[in-house]
Amino acid sequence: MKAGCSAARVGYGEGVQSNYTVHNDCLEKIEQAAGRSLELQLFMDGRYGSFSTNRLEEKDLQTFISQAVAQTRLLAPEPARTLPSPERCYRGQTDLRQYDAELAAMPPEAQKALAFACANEVLGQHPQIIAVETSFGASTSSYYMMDSQGFYGETRQSQCSLSAEVSLKDKDEARPSAWWYEASLFLKDLAPEHCGHTALTRALAKLGPKKLPSGRYPIVVEASVASQLLSPLLAAMSGSAIQQKNSFLLDKLGQPVGTPLLRVLDRPHLCGAMGARLFDSEGVATREQKIFENGRLNTYFIDTYNANKLGMTPTIGGPSLLEWEGGEGQLPALLQSLGKGILITGFNGGNCNGATGDFSYGIEGFEIENGKQGAPISEMLISGNMLELWQRLCLVGQDARLCSSWRIPSLGFELMDCSGF
Repeated sequence: MKAGCSAARVGYGEGVQSNYTVHNDCLEKIEQAAGRSLELQLFMDGRYGSFSTNRLEEKDLQTFISQAVAQTRLLAPEPARTLPSPERCYRGQTDLRQYDAELAAMPPEAQKALAFACANEVLGQHPQIIAVETSFGASTSSYYMMDSQGFYGETRQSQCSLSAEVSLKDKDEARPSAWWYEASLFLKDLAPEHCGHTALTRALAKLGPKKLPSGRYPIVVEASVASQLLSPLLAAMSGSAIQQKNSFLLDKLGQPVGTPLLRVLDRPHLCGAMGARLFDSEGVATREQKIFENGRLNTYFIDTYNANKLGMTPTIGGPSLLEWEGGEGQLPALLQSLGKGILITGFNGGNCNGATGDFSYGIEGFEIENGKQGAPISEMLISGNMLELWQRLCLVGQDARLCSSWRIPSLGFELMDCSGF
């Protein structure tokens, strides 16, 4: 501010992360990284500039700030860039309990041992195994942010994860593979048992795939990948997409965009959970809200910049911790309800047009026969339109994984276009 800014926001982050990767019975890779960074967002004379550095000695910072201010003066005016109204910003400091001191102090040998234990769970368990890769990762981070209007906020988090990928030899030289992972903010909640075995079981289920004829099939999307279908909806709700008229949800606010089973909550203040936060990247206070209520779209994610450009009331920069309201049963119950169709357990490429909602994705999974998981399928595409897709939502499970900030359960849809290659 002394250098001539009319307003400013400063963010400082630091973190440490490590990763141990085991290939078959050998430690293949060790990664260790520590970093810190200071970011300045400067507002002056209707202009805006964003700058970052990791050189944090006082004399270096003085030079960095003076140069950043001088460069901001050279930019074209951008009057829509402002700090949010102070009354919208978070005040106070609540501990969301997202930091694990035990994980932060975990010795390297213990981290390596978890990666090896996961690999040993799989090695030698089946003659068709050709490769097993497991990995354990841990990270801790802190972030502090303040602005010239008096906002101050801080976060402190930890996270650990264990993953396994198993590759098999199938007939015709095919190499089916499958993965699984577990993740948690706290080491005691990681539940590493059976991670490798689950990856092996999923890989074995892919042996001997068949091709289904093209047609219209009911589908169930497994909870582990269901977020792939929700992601385009959330992207279409962003302020930038709305402002650029690049959203298939333009002018849909307050209208039904799916069946009444589309019920998604944002629960940002859930203690001890991934994705929980007290404020967004602008310092705006988060709050619990129903994003989709009985199929109706209740909000857009409009930050201050896009709100100023649109002449709309700002909301929040994006979702925090998503939970599905309602739902019944685990995956087998959904398959039983559907009777016949396709179970999708993975997506292989594809895209969704943000302006129209038209999509096409490569899929892998299984045929659903007599309400049960049947033979694996290969080389198929699913295509359609997002608005039509969510109008066909007919089943919602209660099997969302808690190791993600998007807690999306398995979802069932009525007839969808599926094409064989």
